[in-house]
Amino acid sequence: MRKKLTHYDSAGRIRMVDVSDKPATLRQASASALVKMNPHTLRAVKRNPKGNPLEIARIAGISAAKRTAELIPLCHPLWLSHIDVLAVFNKNGVLVSSLVSSTGPTGVEMEALIAVAVAALTVYDMCKAIDKGIEITDIRLLEKSGGKSGTYRAK
Repeated sequence: MRKKLTHYDSAGRIRMVDVSDKPATLRQASASALVKMNPHTLRAVKRNPKGNPLEIARIAGISAAKRTAELIPLCHPLWLSHIDVLAVFNKNGVLVSSLVSSTGPTGVEMEALIAVAVAALTVYDMCKAIDKGIEITDIRLLEKSGGKSGTYRAK
């Protein structure tokens, strides 16, 4: 079976996918992003005397996942049963990851991706006074499960 783009009708017009007939199943997705920064910036962030800037990034990612349908025009508003966002230091900067769950008729991949993207942007915002050359890279879906298309795992 050949896959097709689902956000277009037979005449090529943009449409929201109709999920009315899809069963509600447990759906999960995880995503990640890397916030690359130079060693000086990384040391400064780790030594911040005013608290851990990664915690605000984590909260920003959770909040963003809940608002995905407001940000991506054709996404369905979903009831999310769980959102977890982690931001941890690594040798290159900050690794951000998310895990999102819902029981519904459509997947949560976009919510997982929005969570890491906004968390990564928040890290940038918290660190830009020291280094405007910070890079946000490798935003990607790691895994998704549930629904008709089954499980996907990134290679």
